[in-house]
Amino acid sequence: MATATENQWLKGRVKAVTSGDCLVITALTHNRPGAPPEKTITLSSLMAPKMARRGGKDEPFAWESKEFLRKLCIGKEVAFKVDYKVEAIAGREFGSVFLGNQNLAKVVVQNGWAKVREQGQQSQGKVSPYIVELLQLQEQAKQEGFGCFSKVPGAAEASIRDLPPSAIGDAGGFDAMGLLAANKGKPMEGVVEQVRDGSTIRVYLLPEFQFVQVFVAGIQSPSMGRRNTNGNVVETVPAESNGDASGESRGPLTSAQRLAASAASSVEVSADPFAAEAKYFTEHRVLSRDVRVVLEGVDKFNNLIGSVHYSDGEAVKDLGLELVENGLAKYVEWSANMMEEEAKRKLKAAELQCKKDRVKMWASYVPPATNSKALHDQNFTGKVVEVVSGDCVVVADDAIPYGSPAAERRVNLSSIRCPKMGNPRREEKPAPYAREAREFLRQRLIGKQVIVQMEYSRKVTPGEGATTTADRIMDFGSVFIPSPSKGDTEEVTTASAISGTQPAGVNIAELLLSRGFGNVVRHRDFEERSNHYDALLAAESRALSGKKGIHSAKESPAMHITDLTVAAAKKAKDFLPSLQRIRRIPAVVEYVLSGHRCKLYIPKLTCSIAFAFSGVRCPGRGEPFSDEAISVMRRRIMQRDVEIEVETVDRTGTFLGSMWEGRTNVATVLLEAGLAKMQTSFGADRIVEAHILEQAERTAKNQKLKIWENYVEGQEVSNGSTTVETRQKETLKVAVTEVLGGGRFYVQSVGDQRISSIQNQLASLSVKDAPIIGSFNPKRGDIVLAQFSLDNSWNRAMIVSAPREAIQSPDEKLEVFYIDYGNQELVPYSAIRPIDPSVSSAPGLAQLCRLAYIKVPSLEEDFGPEAGEYLHTVTLGSGKEFKAVIEERDTSGGKVKGQGTGTELAVTLIAADEEISVNAAMLQEGIAKMEKRRRFEHKDKQAVLDALEKFQEEARKARTGIWQYGDVESDDEDTAPARKPAGGLEIRGSSNYASTVFFFFEILFTIRFN
Repeated sequence: MATATENQWLKGRVKAVTSGDCLVITALTHNRPGAPPEKTITLSSLMAPKMARRGGKDEPFAWESKEFLRKLCIGKEVAFKVDYKVEAIAGREFGSVFLGNQNLAKVVVQNGWAKVREQGQQSQGKVSPYIVELLQLQEQAKQEGFGCFSKVPGAAEASIRDLPPSAIGDAGGFDAMGLLAANKGKPMEGVVEQVRDGSTIRVYLLPEFQFVQVFVAGIQSPSMGRRNTNGNVVETVPAESNGDASGESRGPLTSAQRLAASAASSVEVSADPFAAEAKYFTEHRVLSRDVRVVLEGVDKFNNLIGSVHYSDGEAVKDLGLELVENGLAKYVEWSANMMEEEAKRKLKAAELQCKKDRVKMWASYVPPATNSKALHDQNFTGKVVEVVSGDCVVVADDAIPYGSPAAERRVNLSSIRCPKMGNPRREEKPAPYAREAREFLRQRLIGKQVIVQMEYSRKVTPGEGATTTADRIMDFGSVFIPSPSKGDTEEVTTASAISGTQPAGVNIAELLLSRGFGNVVRHRDFEERSNHYDALLAAESRALSGKKGIHSAKESPAMHITDLTVAAAKKAKDFLPSLQRIRRIPAVVEYVLSGHRCKLYIPKLTCSIAFAFSGVRCPGRGEPFSDEAISVMRRRIMQRDVEIEVETVDRTGTFLGSMWEGRTNVATVLLEAGLAKMQTSFGADRIVEAHILEQAERTAKNQKLKIWENYVEGQEVSNGSTTVETRQKETLKVAVTEVLGGGRFYVQSVGDQRISSIQNQLASLSVKDAPIIGSFNPKRGDIVLAQFSLDNSWNRAMIVSAPREAIQSPDEKLEVFYIDYGNQELVPYSAIRPIDPSVSSAPGLAQLCRLAYIKVPSLEEDFGPEAGEYLHTVTLGSGKEFKAVIEERDTSGGKVKGQGTGTELAVTLIAADEEISVNAAMLQEGIAKMEKRRRFEHKDKQAVLDALEKFQEEARKARTGIWQYGDVESDDEDTAPARKPAGGLEIRGSSNYASTVFFFFEILFTIRFN
């Protein structure tokens, strides 16, 4: 605002109206930080009725006079000039104010709401330039009986307000609690008389004219500090040149200002940053304006707490929310708790957004450290395999082949916490409603197709007493049921109706909360949370109001379950008659222990048992197809409702029998898939539906599935047989490109036309600058272009591992596998580029191989480094080409996912200028030994093995390498039968010896307790 001089027209906006002849005008623009300068102008030559002061009362028509001027010009742009000053009354400035083409003084006088000062009441020269017209308008108003000149009998007396003590400075007897009790939650009309700071206002509550101080609920603006109230507050304003109103000084304190300052200390305290701006923000919106106040509560000092709403055109706005959204107030929990949940959520969300954007008072805000990170682009669909607890499920990803253990992903439900299930091993009992929460999820999710939105991950540090010290990562997401039941859709709002960014269906977390089976996690600022957090809070609020589940006064039903899986075997045998009396017993599969063994819960008997299929066995743990058998069973029966028929119980307390899921005998699923075999020693006559099981096994044998892959009619194949496909011997001309440990290496076929074709394609590519972070986010399994660190060449590579979150730095490392050479390394994001599909679609040129018929120590074993160095020297280090005779082709490695995976060729490797193979040479050097020979081998293979055994015998006799201390073959590789000790127990190697010792202890244990 420019420096004001008399007779200079300026522009401004009416900020407040203090009486029927006085206005506070602020500048339209200003060039300094903080609130704009302002000026108090009294209309020249006018005298409006005076409002009541402390202990007094209104002059007639004082309130109506003020209201007329307030409603006429508040918040509007005006033009004004200072006509004169009166130093005798603290330099008060009198002036002319125009609203458009209207002279406000003339309008006020014309309507009879102010009188024109008489000549004797005005100093010489200090008179309005429009005095003649004002006098004429006054005469007309008198004749018409307008305003103060009303001719209605008793009008003057009726216009004097009957003010309560609070309106005339006596607040001692004000009953704040009584006012709250009578009006809590109801909108009360009022006019803001004063703004103390951004979040504190003084209001006339209409129509009783209670003058109250209201603290805006849920927020607190920066403090204005304290100042010495000596009767004058002077603010010096630097000169401006924009032609707007000036603010050289402020006038004397008004009664409202004196009232506000009466309790202040004489010690000055400077204002907080942004305090003046927050105060002006509130003044600009509500000062001298109609507002609606909704009282929320009273604090311990008898101050009123309430929400303040004002009109902005057609819209109604919340002052507290506006302050927070503009970074001029902070969220305050204690007063926010008086508000409704929806209003609280809006305030909290607005503050969080301001902190993220660093708006105004949050400009220097440093967020606290958090252990959670957002997850991006990890949404998937799948079937729910397991419900771990009320807030954790396991989902099998549809994008990964059926039966693969890698398909299962553990998903913790975002932003909710359900009662804990406890841990029987630590004698921890389930918390109240924990079983009910898990059962609720089981009935709705198990085996159902769901949509999963992964949202964030959190690093969890093990607590005191944990068995491991390593941090673990927990992934959190929202799980949606695409086709919910009618009851569920009525209970919660479907996701598609809430937001277009959500998948259609019901959020299972919201459904849990609405039933009272959990609480919403109150996250700290900047902590990642569910994308549907507001809906979760609303669901929790409904459960609280309905007193459901954990929010009710009722205790959860007590449930006593006899767990026979941890009891002695004798107790299981005691239960056998009860189970045998019931033909088909309904049960729930609690856990899949192995392909043919599981833990069941039998509701009718309230007990848990270990159960195994009679006469059917899957590969043991660690054997081929063991994990696949477990995965198939988890997908098929985990936590499903089944029926069982118990036949007997074994010595370990495991019940044996048959199981049906629906109408399907579950054992046939394993047998048909080639993941189990019949145990004929059990006695087929004792097995229910034995003929169906035998037919299923024959089908798998005929198709040579899984464990029957090498099945030959009349020849028994053990469950642990290796997965190999024998072929007619094929010979390749190769060059070794990478050497791994354990006799494994990668080769390229020499003369393969694909090599030159791909090299030409790579040479023709124009490698651009590093991609902008965020524009290219490679994921595991993607084929990219990567720069090899040793020679800076660009090669095709597969992403083996990438950061779980979005890339944030060009130096972030990703592990890549060079599919044409077989080597693997960590490379920075800046050394990776996207690749054209025409180049990436061709299969990798590197082929994984191992030396056939011999066992080479791994790098971690004795002589492993020497073996690796020797193999590297004679192959990769020599630069020679080799002839590779393919003896076997092993497909158990699955698809190529990185170094050491994919189909592996067992080869005999022979250099062109050498007489013996590399296989034989390593046996001769004593850095490898022959694999265990089987009893029956083909004649051609026997001849090869006989030849190799001569080289091994040569090293053994010479005590070379691993033979330096004689025969080092371990017990478990002995080919001769072991001696049978007394008692008839055969001992074969260390593992069987351990089993034997365990069996002896079990016998002793049984004898003692029986």
